Amino acid sequence: MNKISHMMNLLKKIFGKAKRQEPKEFTEQEHELDYELKSQGLENILGKMHDLVGHAIIPFAVGGAVDMYYFPNHIKGTGFATMELLEPDGTGPLPNKLGTYELVTFTKYNYNNSEDKQTRFNLIERKICGIFTTIGFFSREAVLNPNETCEIPNDEGKENTCLIFDLYQPENKEFRIGNRKHHLLLCLEVFRSEMEFSRANGSEELFKKLKETGHYPYSDLDRQAVV
Repeated sequence: MNKISHMMNLLKKIFGKAKRQEPKEFTEQEHELDYELKSQGLENILGKMHDLVGHAIIPFAVGGAVDMYYFPNHIKGTGFATMELLEPDGTGPLPNKLGTYELVTFTKYNYNNSEDKQTRFNLIERKICGIFTTIGFFSREAVLNPNETCEIPNDEGKENTCLIFDLYQPENKEFRIGNRKHHLLLCLEVFRSEMEFSRANGSEELFKKLKETGHYPYSDLDRQAVV
């Protein structure tokens, strides 16, 4: 069993019984138009996308990692987004209470294309790629709503990755692909104490504390926990 399959099985235990969608087939022309319209929709919210794309060696569509798309012109640091969860007809993730979505998250570190894999940007970029890939696969198996929490199992002996989802809609800008309305689901990595606080008091109370200390919507954990 590969690592992704192992994490999927563990996530199913966390979320309970999952549903499954059958994949559909689309033409190359449909995918090209979808990419163009999706890029426009993302840039309307996140600003101009970086020219370079972090392509996966094995495509997400056949079980590999997601491609990484970078947005350095929105807020301080760098935004990351997926572009492979939504199919050209708008299906993909199981719809949550707001519909279907792509994923987004942020780091305070500026985009850095250094060959040094140990820079802070490169380290968090690889970590986020792993989070996006796992959540991307699982989004087709379970309904993931804003304000919900999630734990991603890691290698044996390592603590789970703690996430909280949120609707990301700055200035009330809607994420649209052509005439279709979708949304951006923020994957916010937090400390375990923060996740437990969120579960006890509601996610909005944690978001308030993170915003007050300048840590929202970033997933960098080289900081002090706010609770």
